[in-house]
Amino acid sequence: MLIFFQCPEAQAVAGYTTWKKLGRSVKKGEKGIQILAPCPQNVLVERNKLDEKGHAILGPDGQPEKESAVVKRQRFKIAYVFDLSQTEGKELPSLGVDELTGDVEGFDSIFHAVESLCPVPIHFREPQVSKGCYNHLEQCIYVNVGMSQVQTLKTLIHETAHAKLHALPVKGAAVMGTPTKDQSTREVEAESIAYVVCQHFGIDTSDYSFAYVTGWSRDKKLPELKASLDCISTTAAEIIDAIEDACPAIARTPIKPQEKTEGNLSHRETSFSEAR
Repeated sequence: MLIFFQCPEAQAVAGYTTWKKLGRSVKKGEKGIQILAPCPQNVLVERNKLDEKGHAILGPDGQPEKESAVVKRQRFKIAYVFDLSQTEGKELPSLGVDELTGDVEGFDSIFHAVESLCPVPIHFREPQVSKGCYNHLEQCIYVNVGMSQVQTLKTLIHETAHAKLHALPVKGAAVMGTPTKDQSTREVEAESIAYVVCQHFGIDTSDYSFAYVTGWSRDKKLPELKASLDCISTTAAEIIDAIEDACPAIARTPIKPQEKTEGNLSHRETSFSEAR
């Protein structure tokens, strides 16, 4: 809101140092946009001593014993950012995600196969910014109408992966608990699964999926990404098996045992390795 009030036409903002790292410099005379930036501070406080069960420890006088502890408090400070239009220099790399186009052979059969394995109902909606979503509270999937068959199928598989892996329980019209994985991990997993499944059936989503995964994984470390590989591989294989069982006509011919590659990979594992 602060950015909008000061610079309604802003497209992409960053601090002075960040623009320098991106090979751009702030134009002379440009005025910074004020924002509230997180500024955590360590504060020394006195609090009750607690036992292993979280109960206050009482002293000889029957009163809670005290201890000094350093706790982190979230504070905010004024910081300055600059819009892209206020800078000049090196062109920024494009990670834009364009909508996929094209038809899919056997689209109806594949769609119904994914629909049957999906753990929640699927509904179409009027176009929104996101191509689709898994609604935790309603426990259903929404997909935009009017998209190409390739985009529709890719989006459906992406949201089905969310429904299978990242759904939260609902009780009394309220979502219970919090996700065990952060949003970037969830998005990388869902899009990777969609890519692997589509790739297996000869549906190329790389123009969309590579940019999508790059955007969500840019701050991830290699161990964090590797931790998701088993989840991606297993879930993609489950969806592929379900589609092939429901649509024998489009099933890929599995590799015979004597044709397996070094390491005795199954055709599912080989397909996933090639897709990666």
